Amino acid sequence: MTKLLERAIERMQELPAQDQDALASALLSLAGEPIPVVSLDDDTRAAIAEGLAQAEQGDFVSDEEVRNAEKRRGL
Repeated sequence: MTKLLERAIERMQELPAQDQDALASALLSLAGEPIPVVSLDDDTRAAIAEGLAQAEQGDFVSDEEVRNAEKRRGL
């Protein structure tokens, strides 16, 4: 294992379990492992559709809002 991957894994271990699982799924997917399909409820589908529509309109949060969110998550 490379030092960079080791450092990334150490950092990920500090995150909440839900974030660790999301990152693990992403890494496994990048490594070629098939990831099971996740069923989404109607509220989640609607939230995704709303976010995509906002992105298409160029409606993004400010850099300051991103920094504040990162601070709340300890990043």
